[in-house]
Amino acid sequence: QTIKVQKKILWTLRVIEDLDRIPEVYFKHLESTSGLYEIRVQSGSDIFRIFCFFDNNNLVVVGHGFQKKTQKTPDKELERAAKIKREYYEEKKLNNSK
Repeated sequence: QTIKVQKKILWTLRVIEDLDRIPEVYFKHLESTSGLYEIRVQSGSDIFRIFCFFDNNNLVVVGHGFQKKTQKTPDKELERAAKIKREYYEEKKLNNSK
């Protein structure tokens, strides 16, 4: 991404970290998902989404995001985020059993 977009993403992450109540314009639960949320970043007319979820009340940022081009979040992006979340918990469970 451009430096401007990178700065906007970092700024948005700081807002989420610093505020007790995060406005939906920056952070929203994704309906019809198992605990997935999206961090919402807008830079000019470009819209970006970064998936995340909670683990023991701590925000975990999923390792991928995308530039949103349609109103609806693409199913393949939701499936990818759900897969990453599943793998996160599988690895955590594996590490806790050692």
